[in-house]
Amino acid sequence: MKIYIDGKFYDKQEARISVFDHGLLYGDGIFEGIRIYNGKIFKLKEHIERLFQSAKAILLKIPHSSKELGDLIAETVKLNKKHNGYIRVLVTRGKGDLGLDPFLCVKATVVIIVGDIQLYAPQYYTKGIAIITACSRRIAVDSFDARIKSLNYLNNVLAKIEAKQAGCLEAVMLNKQGYVTECTSDNIFIIKKQGFLLPAFFTVF
Repeated sequence: MKIYIDGKFYDKQEARISVFDHGLLYGDGIFEGIRIYNGKIFKLKEHIERLFQSAKAILLKIPHSSKELGDLIAETVKLNKKHNGYIRVLVTRGKGDLGLDPFLCVKATVVIIVGDIQLYAPQYYTKGIAIITACSRRIAVDSFDARIKSLNYLNNVLAKIEAKQAGCLEAVMLNKQGYVTECTSDNIFIIKKQGFLLPAFFTVF
């Protein structure tokens, strides 16, 4: 596995970022999860657009143009010889100090990882899974814009812990008003089948 970090490719065992990177210290950064199907990167343009929108929302300057980043992603996929797989693109605030001030971070860190991801064993995609409703509530949109794909996923991690402790693989998360929002790592869609409304899940990672 070859991982791109700030202009260079590293073997998995050699891939490093600074312990002073604000993505690590404060979850100060953004990401996109992109799929590869049959040698094609799925909706690359749209994912890059959303990444730049997230960056704009948190005043984070990505040190590449959209085209440059797209080319880097494609190059990383080619280097890893992935026909089907998963891409994780991360942009952090970069190296700073132990203080919170983001303006002390001189340059953003860009990481591109190409590998595989499967959240559930194959049989669960046909047989379904048991789920719970988590006590952990989704962060209110007036506190943090949910459209920003932030590196800080602790809210979802806590709900996932609840699910695992209950013997389930997934949990539904509600907002503060008690309405369904999403699962810890899946979107929820309601489909109509034979007069019944049934939940269906789509992995967002």
